[in-house]
Amino acid sequence: MIDAAMFGNLLSFAMTCMVIELTPGPNMGYLAVLSATKGRRAGFAAVAGVALGLAVVGIAAALGLAAAISASPLLYEALRWGGILYLLYLAWDGWRESGAALDTSPSLHGTDAKYFTRGLGTNLLNPKAALFYVAILPGFVDAAQPVVLQTVVLSLVFVAIATGIHASVVTLAGTADRFMQNDRNRRIVGRALSLVLAAIAVWFAWSTRG
Repeated sequence: MIDAAMFGNLLSFAMTCMVIELTPGPNMGYLAVLSATKGRRAGFAAVAGVALGLAVVGIAAALGLAAAISASPLLYEALRWGGILYLLYLAWDGWRESGAALDTSPSLHGTDAKYFTRGLGTNLLNPKAALFYVAILPGFVDAAQPVVLQTVVLSLVFVAIATGIHASVVTLAGTADRFMQNDRNRRIVGRALSLVLAAIAVWFAWSTRG
């Protein structure tokens, strides 16, 4: 049973997660670019991948792997540069695809799988996601209670809040879908947003440096 103290702690954690997730970052940038250029279906497929990625990192944190990443500069740098290069690849791919003619009859299953995988990758290669579980989450864990169970529950709360915010980004960015049916508009907006995503990759490199 959740008492008043536990509820207050959970509410404080939820508010902290909301503030963190509302801060523009790799996930938000990628989802905005994808949804504006490829539509909401692609965006929501990526959101599912992002959610799974956050959940996997949360489980890893519960098992102590996130602490290992935090304690190993080499592992941290490998993940950091992997994430940076992956974001730059996504920016390049968005630039390239924005110049292609609109495909009105794609294989939806294959397309969804591709964007799901990309959403997953942006989090598995994001050391900041792991460090969240090391630097922020432990402050909301009561040492007198089962630690692993609390970590899992708080991780699920974080994933739920992040997914809600990401879905909202997709919904808003997806309103440009009709405008993006025009090849010229799609090329201009797609390439502009790809440059923004590349800029986010550069910012990510700067903000996560040791």
